Amino acid sequence: MARTKVFDEDLILNKAMHLFWEKGYTATTAQDLVDRLGISRSSLYDTYGDKHSLFVRALKKYRQERIDHVIQEAATAPDVEKYLRDMFEYVKNEALQENYARGCFIVNSAVELAPCDPEVATIVQSITQDMEDAACKAIQRGQEQGVFTTQFSALALSRFFLNTLNGLRVTVKVETRKQAFDDIINVCLAALKA
Repeated sequence: MARTKVFDEDLILNKAMHLFWEKGYTATTAQDLVDRLGISRSSLYDTYGDKHSLFVRALKKYRQERIDHVIQEAATAPDVEKYLRDMFEYVKNEALQENYARGCFIVNSAVELAPCDPEVATIVQSITQDMEDAACKAIQRGQEQGVFTTQFSALALSRFFLNTLNGLRVTVKVETRKQAFDDIINVCLAALKA
């Protein structure tokens, strides 16, 4: 007779997502997973497969919980400039409020694994493309409203914006000064309006 699982799979996946986000893929050991998730090694592997499979599921969960709503909001944000500023402010505030700065799980994974892991690279590229498409449409609306410059295409401006946002996500791992974050945010938004 098969044993019934006595744990919430989604809750365990959430814990795994936070552990991988905090430590990265390589530094997270199987024992770290067992200790943090509070389930046996056999339950871990029976439910989620190997460490890599669990990581991929955690990365997809991160997208679902932290990225998809941001993409959806881009299409309906009434004030596009505020929407872009709010994205920056969220990253800044999260970094200033935490005892440690994790940065962005997607950016961390892009740096750590995408160059050598085709499956992770595909996930990161998909998210990046979806973010670029959403930002491009939002910026194009801002251009039509006279908020943003038309000197460059909406696509070029969205790539500049996202590159700066991702740079901020890396910067928060080593920078703790609010003024430094504000400088980055203000210069980027001013450049979009120039």
